[in-house]
Amino acid sequence: MRQRPTIEQIRENNAKARQLMQRSMEQHFAVGAFNIDNQETLIAICRAAKKLNSPVMVELSKNEVSSMGLENIRDMVDNYKKSYGIEMYINLDHSPTVEDCKQAIDAGYEFIHIDISQGKHDATDEEIIKFTQEVVEYAKTTGAVVEAEPHYFGGSSDVFKEAIDYEEIKKTFSTPEGSKEFIEATGIDTFAAAIGNLHGKYPVPKVLDLDLLQRIRDAIGPNAFISLHGGSDTPLHYFEDAVKIGVSKININSDLRYAFRTTLEKALQDNPDEYAVVKLMPVVSDAVQAVVEEKINAFNSAGKAII
Repeated sequence: MRQRPTIEQIRENNAKARQLMQRSMEQHFAVGAFNIDNQETLIAICRAAKKLNSPVMVELSKNEVSSMGLENIRDMVDNYKKSYGIEMYINLDHSPTVEDCKQAIDAGYEFIHIDISQGKHDATDEEIIKFTQEVVEYAKTTGAVVEAEPHYFGGSSDVFKEAIDYEEIKKTFSTPEGSKEFIEATGIDTFAAAIGNLHGKYPVPKVLDLDLLQRIRDAIGPNAFISLHGGSDTPLHYFEDAVKIGVSKININSDLRYAFRTTLEKALQDNPDEYAVVKLMPVVSDAVQAVVEEKINAFNSAGKAII
């Protein structure tokens, strides 16, 4: 059985993760945070990171952690990180409970996203602040980077057929004043901004309010990082401008899932007599890798890895 890292080793690795976020601010790039729910997607991310010499995060929400296992993922990422010689970290994505966050912190996850409203959409401001503060305090034991937002973030990592109702979405946009107040109240490291970014793929491209993003950046100052969730199906020029403003992390999930499934479906149709599905997976990983490379280039993180 693999020996678990010591608390000193976890703290050292988390210090490197924090330095990465600082570098992203100074050098104007964002780290791609790519969801995984299978080994082929993880391999695709590793290959893209290696090819473009880019730092990357792999991230997992509650269902993905349940499927693959909290400790198993830590081991897999560490093994592939060493095998490929890349800069790679783990982000616990949209974790709905304090206890789940604590378990990931103990397992050495470098990035922790506490999202109380994910499990309780009608959570009060007081509840969200209280539980976020608890995670921030616990994370001090390892130095993990903590992320949060003050309210429920819409959509899900799926493919939708209905158009985006931006009049409704705008009601959930972040405000400069609210962003600053939430960061000061909770002590988080990273603020998940809502500026038109939305989880999932839709029939029309997403539209980001970059003027609002700039006002948020100005309001919160240089000591807090900004993340954008729901990065899939977004015109790439928004990312190119967002990193110049000061976004440090961008989440991608649905685009990977779409590339994985559609490519696998075609491979199965083209090979009706092949029952060793593993033989069909290289073309699937290639398709996912192409998506990851496209995002890395748009995020300006190519060539920014430090091994």
